[in-house]
Amino acid sequence: MTTARDVLTPDALSMLHAIAQDGSFAAAARTLNLVPSALTYRVRQIEDALDVLLFDRRSRQAKLTAAGQELLREGARLLADVDAIANRVKRVATGWESEFTVAIDSLIDRKTVMELCEAFFALSPPTRLRLRDETLTGTLAALTSGQADLALGVVAEGTNVGGIHHDTLGPVGFVFAVAPHHPLAQVEQPLSDETIRQHRAVAVADSVQRGQGMTVGLLAGQDVFTVPSMGAKLEAQLRGLGAGFLPEPLAEPYLSAGRLVRRDVQRPRRVSTVSYAWRHDKGEDAGGRALKWWLQQLKSPATRAALLSQARRKRTKGVES
Repeated sequence: MTTARDVLTPDALSMLHAIAQDGSFAAAARTLNLVPSALTYRVRQIEDALDVLLFDRRSRQAKLTAAGQELLREGARLLADVDAIANRVKRVATGWESEFTVAIDSLIDRKTVMELCEAFFALSPPTRLRLRDETLTGTLAALTSGQADLALGVVAEGTNVGGIHHDTLGPVGFVFAVAPHHPLAQVEQPLSDETIRQHRAVAVADSVQRGQGMTVGLLAGQDVFTVPSMGAKLEAQLRGLGAGFLPEPLAEPYLSAGRLVRRDVQRPRRVSTVSYAWRHDKGEDAGGRALKWWLQQLKSPATRAALLSQARRKRTKGVES
């Protein structure tokens, strides 16, 4: 028995489009270099397989029925998809990855990432681009587990893994900050750990899927409000829901505007070296063109600085970034 899959071929869809465009079976037969009876037979086969009428034959004109109009609309989309697949296959054969995934730590400026994505898409690559939000050890874990091809915002000391290469984005300093109405805003400085422990901390959850992940800056016995991203941590501290360390580039405009208050602490100043990492385990020339393009962009000092400069991207009431 003939099925819809048997008859709905690209040639058949093109044939139906020609009939609708030419306005009659006879005219379409001439365009397609077919005898009218052969054209009519092929249309009957499609209609029988779908159990619908595609053309109203009550007049001399080949007028599409509602079902025929829908089939041509969807058929045009399918034909475009076929052309796109053919182009994609040809391009992939030239060395482009079919899909490229970037794991992005919550420290990384998202607008800069989107600017890089915009430049990447301007190349019209066949590669499908995918972004993953990660935090702390989850950023590297996405890479080592094969869920990502490139990781932005990895702690440099954590990249000693076989098959993983890394390079430095730069240092990021952290500042202990609270909202002006938070109790710690009025306490004498520098704040001791014992004083800080008495107040709720805001922490970003480690996105690693297995194990306990990494904990940074928390004190034993301290109440913790855990949030999913650095942006959420900032929002929580602006609302006075807790205290904690924030990346200086992210906190600076809010400190300048008085929406956050910097507090000196007794413990040493925290500075993290942030890197980017990629899987590279098949020799020096390994990696597709998408990876090579991203790594080329990351060689730029300006791009590296922008990825760590969230502050210049933020706009809040009374705050210009």
